[in-house]
Amino acid sequence: MIPIVIDTNVFVAALRSAGGASRAVIRGALVGRYEPLFGNALWLEYQDLLARPVWGDQTTAAERLQVLAALASRARWVRIYYAWRPNLADEGDNHLIELAIAGGAQAIVTHNVRDLRGGDLRLGRLGILTPAQLLRDYP
Repeated sequence: MIPIVIDTNVFVAALRSAGGASRAVIRGALVGRYEPLFGNALWLEYQDLLARPVWGDQTTAAERLQVLAALASRARWVRIYYAWRPNLADEGDNHLIELAIAGGAQAIVTHNVRDLRGGDLRLGRLGILTPAQLLRDYP
């Protein structure tokens, strides 16, 4: 399995449409192709997201909770012992970098590529990829 961090915007996109790359990434995680990584900050962001009015009518609240529970059951929980800050202009995104480094992720999957690539740190082989790029590079 390929360890990845799935940003919440990918989860939202996956559940707002019936197809697309975001949905394929979530499916890939659910069938074991990718190993999603979770840490406290990301998990709390997902939990907060469930109550926001961003969903449209493609899924119900119960279905979203069910998909998140299934994703969590396939995930590896990572403890973060070291903060890599300051790094990104948006302090709210730094936890994604820290989770990816602590968990040995191959990539952070996000629709917010530009902001995550704009940090002060050089991240070596950690990819900051859109869902389509992940599917292309790690099929």
